[in-house]
Amino acid sequence: MITTRQNFELSSVTTFAIPAKCGCYIEYDCPEDIPFILSTLRPDVDFIHIGGGSNLLFTSDFPGVVVHSAIKGIEVIDETPSEVKVMVGAGEKMDDFILWACDRRLWGIENLSGIPGEVGASAVQNVGAYGSEAADAIVEVNAYDREREEFVTIECNDCHYGYRDSIFKRQELRGCMIIHSVVYRLSKEPKPNINYPALKHLFPTPPSTPSQVREAVINVRNSKLPDPTEVPSAGSFFKNPVVSNEQLEHVIEVEGNDSFPHFNTEGGWKIPAAWLIDRCGWKGHRSGNVAVWHLQPLVIINPDRNATASEVLDLENAIKASVRERYGITLNPEVEHI
Repeated sequence: MITTRQNFELSSVTTFAIPAKCGCYIEYDCPEDIPFILSTLRPDVDFIHIGGGSNLLFTSDFPGVVVHSAIKGIEVIDETPSEVKVMVGAGEKMDDFILWACDRRLWGIENLSGIPGEVGASAVQNVGAYGSEAADAIVEVNAYDREREEFVTIECNDCHYGYRDSIFKRQELRGCMIIHSVVYRLSKEPKPNINYPALKHLFPTPPSTPSQVREAVINVRNSKLPDPTEVPSAGSFFKNPVVSNEQLEHVIEVEGNDSFPHFNTEGGWKIPAAWLIDRCGWKGHRSGNVAVWHLQPLVIINPDRNATASEVLDLENAIKASVRERYGITLNPEVEHI
């Protein structure tokens, strides 16, 4: 079924609840609907496909067409004594899928528990938390190729996954692939990933079920992050920057020591954006109708549901400017700006 609504208010389909309208909002629940919908769009009309709206900021009204997948379904398509492959509709809530897996004692995605958004977007964004990423378990992504006008399957290696990144976000494929399902590989054998510091101390002995890890992850998340259904936000607003040796030395010079969190990666040194923002004094700061969450400065919130996009952008730019001035580091948003 395809539903169409004109002059649609987008705050109802984004977790940030920032007011913005689109010219037309289309929702569909079948892969075969995709080419039909595309055939109805005029070439001169802007088009965007969204997921659960948990990582989006519409900076102004969008005069074009916003399309959303409501494709559901969780289906085991292959099984061996040690693992299963599961095809999941792009419109399924990611956390519902994780709960489904944990209830069946299937391992591999339990560390992603509590992340808002939908399965299709998990493959675009490569969502991650507590030492795990979606790409660790993705086998392939099924999509409709707008340019070739055909359904295609993209193997995980060809998705070029990186930190909160994929080929679907890059210029060469941005907007060209409309994902309708994702295939995940899950393990029947216990494979707990509890090396992340916030989890490690909670398990003096290894967990015996993924549900135990899921419960721990959700408890840790709830202790730091607001529930977007109660306190509107787009989750982590900034990416953790990866800096050069010279930039790291500058931070050490500013701080007078090297006891702050920093981690060696392939591209340089990763420093938590939350720590940088906190050191610049932003935790709990409020400016008009927007604020920085008092327990996790990586999150910008819309506490009274009265914030505007311009207020969010002003606060974002002020945070970026202060971090750049103090540490010489430029923060990049994780939240997609449209």
